[in-house]
Amino acid sequence: MSGGSGFQELVEQSRVNPQILEAEIVGVISNRPEGGVFEKAKKLNIPFEYWAGPFTEKGYQNLVKKFQADYIMCSGWLKLVKGLDSARTINIHPGPLPKFGGPGMYGHFVHEMVIKSFQEGKINQSAFTMHFVTEKYDEGPIIFQMPVLIRKDDTPEILAQRVNEKERAWQSFVLNLVVSGHIYFKNEKTVYSDTALKNILEKFQNI
Repeated sequence: MSGGSGFQELVEQSRVNPQILEAEIVGVISNRPEGGVFEKAKKLNIPFEYWAGPFTEKGYQNLVKKFQADYIMCSGWLKLVKGLDSARTINIHPGPLPKFGGPGMYGHFVHEMVIKSFQEGKINQSAFTMHFVTEKYDEGPIIFQMPVLIRKDDTPEILAQRVNEKERAWQSFVLNLVVSGHIYFKNEKTVYSDTALKNILEKFQNI
């Protein structure tokens, strides 16, 4: 059953490696009643909520209140987020921002555009990006952007696999810097503490 790999990674890291993610995953939301996220939530014993919309400010706020969530991680969530605190809402995007973001730019659409730009000589690598969420698709300030190699024989599917590997490796670690207050949103910008930069540099040294 595909889907939900990022969610699964967050849950497992929070349970096994609190030094990577010291947080409790209190629930997961999906706009599909079944599928990968549902199956993984059941297996991991995490409360699952099916939400068919409408995707309004009140709807988002009610769900956050229901789960009493301090932070929201939009890992694989494709709907426009409204009415939530940008400082506590984080998204992961499978391409370099801002160039490969915006309405309709998700999943394979991103990887197809990235490969096309690579073949045209406009870029030499892809990336995955984590950013704070505002009420415009993919326009919130960037938290972290990790380059991802593109090879000449890559297809969008092969590139997607390589990007997903990087996402799983870094998402929990970077999210932890946010929930622990070492990276934060202020005056519409991302602010980094010395501790955050030190932790990122140390992780690079250990790769």
